[in-house]
Amino acid sequence: MAPRRSRTPHGAVDTSWQTIALGDRIVDARTATDLLSPPPTSTITLAGGYLHRSLQPTKALGAALSRAARRPDAWDRAPTAGLETLRSLFARLAGADVDADDVLITSGGQDALSMAFRSIAAPGSPILVESPTYQGALAAARAAGLRPIPVPIDAHGIRPDLLADAFATTGARLLYCQPTFHNPTGAVLPPERRRQVLDIARAAGAFILEDDFARLLGHGGPMPRPLLADDNDGTVVYLTSLTKPASPSLRIGALIARGPVAHRLRATRLVDDFFLARPLQEAAVELISTPSWDRHLRGLATALRERCAALAAALATEIPEWTLSSVPQGGLHLWVRIPGPLESATAIADAAHARDVAVSVGSGYFAAEPTGAYLRLGFAATADLAQLSEGVHRLSGATRHLRSADS
Repeated sequence: MAPRRSRTPHGAVDTSWQTIALGDRIVDARTATDLLSPPPTSTITLAGGYLHRSLQPTKALGAALSRAARRPDAWDRAPTAGLETLRSLFARLAGADVDADDVLITSGGQDALSMAFRSIAAPGSPILVESPTYQGALAAARAAGLRPIPVPIDAHGIRPDLLADAFATTGARLLYCQPTFHNPTGAVLPPERRRQVLDIARAAGAFILEDDFARLLGHGGPMPRPLLADDNDGTVVYLTSLTKPASPSLRIGALIARGPVAHRLRATRLVDDFFLARPLQEAAVELISTPSWDRHLRGLATALRERCAALAAALATEIPEWTLSSVPQGGLHLWVRIPGPLESATAIADAAHARDVAVSVGSGYFAAEPTGAYLRLGFAATADLAQLSEGVHRLSGATRHLRSADS
């Protein structure tokens, strides 16, 4: 064996041997980088998945953290599953026949996804996902060694007829889905389809990983029952989070599961990192146990409704050739179809970037070939409605520039 060189001729460490030692790459950090990279301060971001600081309950968060830090047991070791009080709060939030013993506290929704994928499905297994779907879920599934298989959706969510076919042809034992205010399309699965999806998964002997990230991001209307509420045999593993409606740094989420899968999830938590930091859990309990949290959620619903309507109206006025999949009643995004080939979305995103506007290209939300050129446009990360309008105006300028360049 040739000796390993420790230095290059220029004095830098020679790490070329690591390419062979690491082998195939299964962890693709580009998706997470795209989701989390902060834009320059001059950029109007229509790509964000978190609330602008002006929409966050900053004072309530500070007060909650201060009260939590004064607790005499604030720095004691937390239970592996999480504080019982916090687990009880999540059980009530789910609106199903579950209790604190069914809840596992996680470090936000992304941690819950990663933990669930690794706990439920073995490496190399196929899992079914909506097409399109949340790109962070695709990254987490692939990092776990899983093979995401797309199942088409329409304006009303995943299609049960094609879901049954997908289970039959792939032998998958896990479906990842977002039945309420789907990311990126905003679709809501109607009651009849919810029953069909549950029945199909049961018949296949499969789990459903229900990502209910938008449970607290409604725009003021009634919220659909989660799949979990109609699950009587442990088919559904449910996840939700406080991060989206509160702050990116409130990394508190939950998985709800029953039966052996719940024990496996707890074992994964124990092996991964023992438990989550108790002060942050205590702060979450303090935050959502006060009247200020309910006031925040009511005000947030109004703000998101206004922003969603303003973005949709600005697009209809300034770029009428773009097609909205829908104007959702919850969530943080609009899903927009762009005329032309797949490359059109990337070209527009690049042109927008040159005008200090950040948007998300739709191709990353598909597990396989995209069905068209799409952009995901967020309305919660801008400072105000005026900045949202200015972002669309710059987008319009980018599209006009591209049309004139092509003519």
